[in-house]
Amino acid sequence: MARFRRLEVLNTMVNIGLVPVFYNPDIETSIGIVKACAEGGALCVEMTNRGDRAIDVFRELETFCIKECPRVILGVGSIVDAPTAAMYIAQGANFVVGPILDEETALLCNKRKIPYMPGCGSVSEIHSAEALGVEICKVFPGAQVGGPAFVKAVKGPCPWTSIMPTGGVGPTIESLTEWFEAGICSAGIGSKLITKEIVKNKDFKLLGQKVAETIKIIREIREKQA
Repeated sequence: MARFRRLEVLNTMVNIGLVPVFYNPDIETSIGIVKACAEGGALCVEMTNRGDRAIDVFRELETFCIKECPRVILGVGSIVDAPTAAMYIAQGANFVVGPILDEETALLCNKRKIPYMPGCGSVSEIHSAEALGVEICKVFPGAQVGGPAFVKAVKGPCPWTSIMPTGGVGPTIESLTEWFEAGICSAGIGSKLITKEIVKNKDFKLLGQKVAETIKIIREIREKQA
């Protein structure tokens, strides 16, 4: 069962503005990544369902979070159907993210009051997701769908829509400024933040610093917008 209520998860995502995204088959490496993200200030972390028996890694990771990092809100990504979502929910997933919009997954998550962020690539898909109770729509793949210009165009006629892009967002002032000024509520960042070099060298101290720097940039952008 999820440790965090839906409203707390959504508010944390929006308030921090960053959701680090990763997958690694090694549990110790995964623990290092999550700890570094938490120490840098990113309390919502998405582990993607990308590898064989990834759910076993997730189970151990959530067990670690319960004992050692209870403030971390661990969610699962790359979910494309309800049965897979149900397996992760049973292991404590606090939110579910997918590359596509799947109605059965949306209904399942809504029944359990677990945030579902489906991948949407059009205004019609965003509308369908919101009709199913989705609060934050994941624009995916962010760059290919249309980048910040797409977000800005959507927010014109639909200012109530909350968008979190994944794919195409970098942890730089230029990239984050462009996206947040377009109107996103949070950013999902994967390999541009949790780089291959950091993972290979297990340089979790550097990762924590990069996460903290990214959150600082987001905060400064928002302060200028206020």
